[in-house]
Amino acid sequence: MYIRAVTFDFWGTLFRDAQGEERHGLRLRGLVEATGAPEQDADRALRRTMAFFMRNHLDTQHTLTPHDAAQLCCRQLNVHADETILKQLAQCFGDAILQYPPVPIDRALDAVRVASERVPVALISDTGFSPGRNLRILLDNAGFLSYFSALNFSDETGAAKPQRRMYVSIADRLGIAPHELLHIGDLEPTDITGAHQVHAKAALITAVNARYAGSTRADYLLPSWDRFLELVPRLL
Repeated sequence: MYIRAVTFDFWGTLFRDAQGEERHGLRLRGLVEATGAPEQDADRALRRTMAFFMRNHLDTQHTLTPHDAAQLCCRQLNVHADETILKQLAQCFGDAILQYPPVPIDRALDAVRVASERVPVALISDTGFSPGRNLRILLDNAGFLSYFSALNFSDETGAAKPQRRMYVSIADRLGIAPHELLHIGDLEPTDITGAHQVHAKAALITAVNARYAGSTRADYLLPSWDRFLELVPRLL
């Protein structure tokens, strides 16, 4: 198969999480101020909501939003919140990533740049507490954005990986067939399965998340971005 474009995941692929507890603390303060709940109860509700987001995404392939998170937290706290409060909470939850951002993985920017010199590159990312509009800002701040020809965020497309739409719509925007993509990500159930569902090639990167390294069905295994850079002349 001839690879005519490369798509990248965001979390665990281009960026590793950082300042997670600081981000949680900012959201926690917002929840306490908005609801008047005791801090311990608010902390428990927020952590349960975050865990539910992860399970729901894998179980239903549906992306919840910061507004959903605000509703779930208030429901767990038995607090009736009007739409104004929910919007304020959703903004607090979603914008926390800008104050306490993740950091690029070593040589991820080099990988995107080098790939873009040979073929179009795009991003396919699921979202959650942090919406696509803010991930776009992080990509721009870290120097990635100018290299991408297209971006798919699940909260904007109405689909989530591994749904075919996430891959097919990107391929359409790049002017190629879905099977001509190489998708790179760190999650077997979403990134690898999703790429294979449209008969694209898939690469599992384990620089941050090695959970699936021993059982992956990916076409390529990348322990680091250095390995990808070594393969580029052969792949693209």
